[in-house]
Amino acid sequence: MTATGQVLPHRRAKILPTLVLLIGAIYCLVPVAWVLVASTKSNGELFSTFTFAPGTGLLDNLRDLFAYGDGLYLRWTANSVLYAGAGSAVSTLISTLAGYAMAKYDFRGRDILFYAILAGVLVPGMTLAIPQYLIMSEIDLVGGYWSVLLPGLISPFGIYLARVYAMASVPDATMEAARIDGASEYRIFGSIGLPMMVPGMVTIFLLQFVGTWNNFLLPYIMLSDETKFPITVGLYTLLSKGSGQPALYGIAIVGAAVSVLPLIALLLFLQRFWRLDLLSGGLKG
Repeated sequence: MTATGQVLPHRRAKILPTLVLLIGAIYCLVPVAWVLVASTKSNGELFSTFTFAPGTGLLDNLRDLFAYGDGLYLRWTANSVLYAGAGSAVSTLISTLAGYAMAKYDFRGRDILFYAILAGVLVPGMTLAIPQYLIMSEIDLVGGYWSVLLPGLISPFGIYLARVYAMASVPDATMEAARIDGASEYRIFGSIGLPMMVPGMVTIFLLQFVGTWNNFLLPYIMLSDETKFPITVGLYTLLSKGSGQPALYGIAIVGAAVSVLPLIALLLFLQRFWRLDLLSGGLKG
């Protein structure tokens, strides 16, 4: 067989996976593109022009969005930053501590605890929303910020990822050498384990942040005061009112478009940690 004959089948083998990935990318990006285009349309253009034809009402929509309810959208954004930012930071720390302990220490019941955490990964979050509401109701926290923050502090998937990453990135030999030098376990974790787990912590934080930022059901069940709503529940209320006030549709759409910007900025900011991890891995190799 000629060299050309060997190359062509190899190229054909790549066509199907490439097409599947391309179709998947289009499937994911078309709704985003629609939101971005629709946010530029005025109320009249929204229902009368071609779906993906840009409009002329972007500035008016933005002005109406930030003026709605005396700046209520900014309050929703601040709430989302609190729930997703502070909650994800604490959750990442808890996941790191738990994952590190289960990866590097041998204690009674470790395997049973780990399997219980794996079982928690398999349970859909929506099935826990009602039990969480009942628990928060018993301790009189329903309706407050803590009712949304507390249920998200323990992430079974985050603990699982932290354990896997600690096992792969923190060498036992390095820890033993530190113990021989007289370092305490707290010193070993703070000076050796924690710096080595930073890329994994970034991954856990980003996944937790995105999940909390996009969470709808839990805050919808827990909160009744619209000044404490996150963006997801706030935009839902706008859409619900839009049936009687069509002008709110445009505000809700531009609000959805603006809500994506913090996620994009966070991803661009945190990706440098993954790049540094890849570079350090290449240098070690």
